[in-house]
Amino acid sequence: MNDRDLMKTLNHLIETSRDGELGFRTCAEHASSAEFKLLLRARAEDCRQAAAELQALVVQHGGRAEDRGSIGGALHRGWVATKGALTGHSDAALLEETERGEDVALEQYRDAIEQDLPPDVHTVVSRQWQGVQRNHDQIRALRNQAREVATR
Repeated sequence: MNDRDLMKTLNHLIETSRDGELGFRTCAEHASSAEFKLLLRARAEDCRQAAAELQALVVQHGGRAEDRGSIGGALHRGWVATKGALTGHSDAALLEETERGEDVALEQYRDAIEQDLPPDVHTVVSRQWQGVQRNHDQIRALRNQAREVATR
């Protein structure tokens, strides 16, 4: 992989991580459960740390690191706020949108892992992909619980 493609891939993952951080924080602001708010804030911090680690890799490999999320992520957060206003910011609705964001992150990390990354970068991206998978699975389980509670 050439340096330009590597920087593009890493900066795209930085945007993805920043989108996750900002998305989790947005949902935490609107969550009704204190436990849920804590969990979302913890996931936001995980995403912030992932972005910082990727930014360090970009610099280490001679590039200029992104420091913000994507336009698509901003649009998704706007949709979360709009949908939340319409649904009364139910935890189930927030979890559905959070899971949707994690679906996108999983896809973007999978795409990156399939590229010919330098070994040090591949190690970091693979480890972070596992974290995204854990986030996704945790959010899905919580979403399923929230759906069960809502149907009772």
